[in-house]
Amino acid sequence: MSVANIRKTTEEKMVKSIESLKTDLQKVRTGRAHTGILDHVQVDYYGSMVPISQVANLSLADARTIVVQPWEKNMANAVEKAIRESDLGLNPASMGETIRVPMPALTEERRKELTKFIKGEGEQTKVAIRNLRRDANEALKRLVNDKEISEDDERRAQADVQKLTDKFVAEVDQVLQSKEAEIMTV
Repeated sequence: MSVANIRKTTEEKMVKSIESLKTDLQKVRTGRAHTGILDHVQVDYYGSMVPISQVANLSLADARTIVVQPWEKNMANAVEKAIRESDLGLNPASMGETIRVPMPALTEERRKELTKFIKGEGEQTKVAIRNLRRDANEALKRLVNDKEISEDDERRAQADVQKLTDKFVAEVDQVLQSKEAEIMTV
């Protein structure tokens, strides 16, 4: 494995860590409605579990209401049940063929709890990024021990990996800051 391969692999894994954090934070409910909150809800569709987006159209009626329109009339009850039983704490209301999912307003206490939770998620992502840095540095040390690169090349590569780490840790902070602002907005 070359220095370029180690850097490329490390950067790809760090990008995946950031994407994973963003996906996890999408599931955190804010006071505003967005269809992404229902992405991980699974519906029993004729014996197999599928994402809600594969059996219904999702749209926003207003800033606090998601409208779910199942493609088949007989799926309305299954979709409503799946939303109700999800861990999101939502209470859907069926209106014939459409289902309205109102987003309850968050209390100040709940907003603070969610802020603590997302900071914990961010810290876990930072730890994962630092672990990737450690793994890259160990791979570079193995290259030096195997006499494939010089110690000067190793130092330059480690500095490059450190710059990558700093960049992605700053990106985690930025993602957390925007999510915290979204949660705290009344």
